[in-house]
Amino acid sequence: MQQEEKINWAILVTGWGRNARDTISLFEKGKFKNSELKLLVYEQEPCGAKELAEKYGVETLKLIKNKFPSLLAYQSQLTKEIQKRNIDYVFMLNYKYIIKEDMLNAFPNKIVNIHPSLFPSFLATKTAIQDALDYGVKITGITTHIIDDKIDEGDILCQTVIKVKEKDTFETLYPKFAKKGKKLISKTIKLVEKKHFRQ
Repeated sequence: MQQEEKINWAILVTGWGRNARDTISLFEKGKFKNSELKLLVYEQEPCGAKELAEKYGVETLKLIKNKFPSLLAYQSQLTKEIQKRNIDYVFMLNYKYIIKEDMLNAFPNKIVNIHPSLFPSFLATKTAIQDALDYGVKITGITTHIIDDKIDEGDILCQTVIKVKEKDTFETLYPKFAKKGKKLISKTIKLVEKKHFRQ
């Protein structure tokens, strides 16, 4: 392995992109010696992640699923766009669409997701933080994982614990996820670097 080798990353985001903005900032600050952020794919506007990516010279691409006849057609185009740019790994940061088989096969064990729960709790839901509150758990957290053909499964990369206080509401709990999520994303990318370059 040559030391100058870099992993090329793409970020997928379908919302405003708070986690994605935090991740772009980490790349800009030089936190990852063996990784470069090459592409941000977004859908809605305004998109805070898109604005920050453009500020730092990261290529952005707007792809809107509803302009395609199907999810498969959309992901076929998405796959082509990512492959054209020689992307090694894809990080889904609040990306709402399920990755289908063709895209999984194009990037085997190379698509990373972040989920706001401690696996195996509160899977296959878009309301995991509220679900944890409703269930009355004392501990929840965040998981990053390699995705596979099952929803919110696949090999776990990193996890972090978040304590739930008795008086916590979604409004008081969510900022804890935002703060710890940034650290977990950084840890995850560094772990992927280590695994990728392990010879």
